[in-house]
Amino acid sequence: MIYLVFGVLHGCISSPAMLDDAVISYDKSITETLSKQLLLNIARAHQHQPMHFTGISNIAATFNFQLSAGATPALTGDSGSLLVPSFGGSISENPTISIVPMEGEEFTRRLLTPLQEAKLTMLLRQGADVDLILRLLIDELRVTTANEDKIYQNKPADAEGYRMFRQVILHLSAIQDHHALHVNPLLFDRSWTLPAASLSADKLADLQNGFTVSYDAARQQVKLSKRITGHIVMGNYDPDSLSNEEREKLQQEADNLPTNEVMIDIRPGYPGGEWPLHGAFRLRSFHNVLNFIGQGITEDPEFFVPKHPLTPEVKENPTHTLAITVSGSEPEGADASVKFGDNYYAVKPESGYQWNREGFRLLYQVFQMTMSELSQQGAPSITISK
Repeated sequence: MIYLVFGVLHGCISSPAMLDDAVISYDKSITETLSKQLLLNIARAHQHQPMHFTGISNIAATFNFQLSAGATPALTGDSGSLLVPSFGGSISENPTISIVPMEGEEFTRRLLTPLQEAKLTMLLRQGADVDLILRLLIDELRVTTANEDKIYQNKPADAEGYRMFRQVILHLSAIQDHHALHVNPLLFDRSWTLPAASLSADKLADLQNGFTVSYDAARQQVKLSKRITGHIVMGNYDPDSLSNEEREKLQQEADNLPTNEVMIDIRPGYPGGEWPLHGAFRLRSFHNVLNFIGQGITEDPEFFVPKHPLTPEVKENPTHTLAITVSGSEPEGADASVKFGDNYYAVKPESGYQWNREGFRLLYQVFQMTMSELSQQGAPSITISK
């Protein structure tokens, strides 16, 4: 009987549920910490202070399970010497947390380097609002016309450029609402013709691994063709509906763009084609994303922009890309807040569609895509043992 009770007590104390609770608690704490760091750096950008991030590189938690068993005399007075068994147990947790400053050339380069086409494409394909993603991550829009290229900055201080930029974004949002926005790579076939005499049997066999090979006996020529995946095009049509020559032409144009630019091509005859557009979006760095939000609080605030007359109705058109509240006391109802200087900063709560919450979640994802794997080599670390 004693062994049975001891076994049951041991099973209760060492239950895997205790480990589950610990893992979930640490996960919540790390997520909340990073959210507050993002808010803190928005506050620093608002007050023109240097940005800085700190990461948790390692958590080692030790769980100590202690059991005790014994016997004690029963409370029978002078009438007997009966012994009663007693059992006890205790649990202690001893976590060790390593904190590493995110610094050095590699992290700084990631923070300051503009985002690339592939990262924007990854975010757009998750089904998030295209207007939210582009308002947060795009620095400027360049529209190509027959005569010239015009640049429109996503910067409220440039009122005319900002208004045009916002209207283009709203137009894309309306196309997305009609499930007609395509963000696809250009797929096209490229071919080469070689004299058959120039290829040995071994070389021809090697080429068949990467190319489609056909032989023209009349001309004694070998034709090599290959399907190539090119740049991304954001448009109101499926690029596969174009001819191979048209796709190659778009690819050549995209090849001349910087790596942080994405082509936009809105054509007549498709949804949203009432307002044709052709040009490119230029992506920001994550550092500039935080600056845009921080300076938009008071120094360079965004203003409401109505849709273009040729744009259909859109579902959402908030004034702010990501509204941040600043107050002298800790705000109520906010998911997270942080104090910097004399003020508290928080993502503004809202009713209905949670635009700000979605914007902050997107900011969190972009930061995760920006940061590299933490390493303790070459960086001072702080180890905290509770």
